[in-house]
Amino acid sequence: MTIQQLLKTAPVTTLLLASFIGLFVMQLVTGVDANNPSTEALVKWGANALPLTMMDDPWRLVSSAFLHIGLMHLLFNGFAMYFFGQIAEPMFGSAKFLALFLLAAIGGNLLNNYVTWHSILDGTGQPGLSAGASGGIMGIGAALLIAALFKISVNGMVLNLKSLVIIMAINLVYGFAVPGIDNAGHIGGAITGLLIALPIALVYRKRELAQQAAMAQAQQAYQNAVQASYASNHQPSYQTSLHDNQRGNPPLTNIFADNNIQTPVDLNNTADTADFDQSGGYINNYPINNYPTYIDPKKFAPEPVNVSLIWRLLPWLVMVVIVIGFLWWWQDIHQQILQVLKAIE
Repeated sequence: MTIQQLLKTAPVTTLLLASFIGLFVMQLVTGVDANNPSTEALVKWGANALPLTMMDDPWRLVSSAFLHIGLMHLLFNGFAMYFFGQIAEPMFGSAKFLALFLLAAIGGNLLNNYVTWHSILDGTGQPGLSAGASGGIMGIGAALLIAALFKISVNGMVLNLKSLVIIMAINLVYGFAVPGIDNAGHIGGAITGLLIALPIALVYRKRELAQQAAMAQAQQAYQNAVQASYASNHQPSYQTSLHDNQRGNPPLTNIFADNNIQTPVDLNNTADTADFDQSGGYINNYPINNYPTYIDPKKFAPEPVNVSLIWRLLPWLVMVVIVIGFLWWWQDIHQQILQVLKAIE
């Protein structure tokens, strides 16, 4: 997929990738090492660092998601964002996709700080820092798992649940196997992505069931109209799919598949002229005037179905609840740190 195609299909994904690369280039211009940036440089450029993030710099919960520790880290996360983003953004919509990425990144960083803080209290850990988009990306991957589970389609294609499970499992196992990987950030991002994607999937399922019900009603109305047409012309024997195909009324199983298709009688077609006597004006011994009228299926096509406002707002309401939960969580850790510092003084 070219950059122009990606920008058209997934504009937020394109902008996120550009921001990752742009921030990395800015670091290089200011003299930051491309492969082994110093701790001071990472803190300066917005890394998630305890206790800074949980004290006066909560903005680091977001900024650290755009910062990467070296070129390989950037390439790995950039490829993952490109792979997941071009699927997830058209599926969820650009606004929900951006909110999903940011909240998953924040959730991952909060869990990282929570785990780090309690390991310090237990005497088993020490303050550190983290950076990278992997928490947000894991949230997107988890959301795609939900989409595959609910068989949400994008451009007519349904995601392969087994493949997504394998990809997510490899990332988690790799994180536990290799030192220095922010597993808490990955897990926190994935959990946040699951929580956000679930209401989106429920709304999709609700709309899909309503659409199926509307389609069934439309098909029944079409069938009733066709049967009424046959009955009014006193030709009950013609209620067969064969004559439907030959004389204009499409088979019921194919209606609405292509509303622009009609099947008029072709006088040059031997299959039609076998039943049509041009000189006598009869079709299978019935007068033309009494032959069933073509029923246009477009007249019975259901209107696009939409769910109620509360259902449409449900994903956003869940995100608001998550934001409130994150604020409470940050405040809780913040107060714990203040209490410890006060006790030390």
